Amino acid sequence: MVFKVEICVDSVESAISAQIAGADRVELCDNLTEGGTTPSSGSIISARNNMDIGLHVIIRPRGGDFLYSDLEYDIMRRDIEICGENGVDGVVLGILKADGNIDIDRTARLIEFANPMTVTFHRAYDMCYDPVQGLEDIIATGAARLLTSGQSDKAPGGAELIRQLVIQGGERIIIMPSGGIDESNIVSLVTCTRVKEIHLTGRKLTDSEMTFRRDNISMGGFPGLVEYSRKVADPERIKSIINMLKMI
Repeated sequence: MVFKVEICVDSVESAISAQIAGADRVELCDNLTEGGTTPSSGSIISARNNMDIGLHVIIRPRGGDFLYSDLEYDIMRRDIEICGENGVDGVVLGILKADGNIDIDRTARLIEFANPMTVTFHRAYDMCYDPVQGLEDIIATGAARLLTSGQSDKAPGGAELIRQLVIQGGERIIIMPSGGIDESNIVSLVTCTRVKEIHLTGRKLTDSEMTFRRDNISMGGFPGLVEYSRKVADPERIKSIINMLKMI
């Protein structure tokens, strides 16, 4: 079986590393500590100029929930327009209603606006009220793909639901697991769920090249966040995971 591997990245540097490793596609984000938000126009343009593989961009105006105001919805539309103007292959988005159901109408309008870019409905699905009806609603929006951890914190824990979603969706939509996927669980996950596309980060921690450091100040205020190290895509690790998939 041939699998497609999408690497989630938060920098152009990591996007290039994913391409070097043999990934089929990247999802370009910012602020992965908040689950990913829309990257800057500069990052989108630079990624497209430096990559030949598929480029998908998350359209998420902020962290937090997926219930968006009219102002935030307009921002999403404008960000989609920027992606379309700069050669992006697909966008990744998701909108919920206050009651936890999929917002079919608003999502469908964004998908229509994004055409001919392909659209993935992201892990907002994992926060929806009814996973079975939620998938039907997402299919009704015209989304080509669903990114999900199976309504679990990590995809291995949601493997049974992911397997059921693959059966339910059939040929109508691609189910792509995401969350906590690595070399320790990817073979068992794809074997159990029968998915054909996989989303992961494959990152490593890299140390800053700063020689002068002021360690008593934190820019972001997130517990455990250190300014002098960051996580980047590890091409060797990603390549190893891709090779594991080729053996299945």
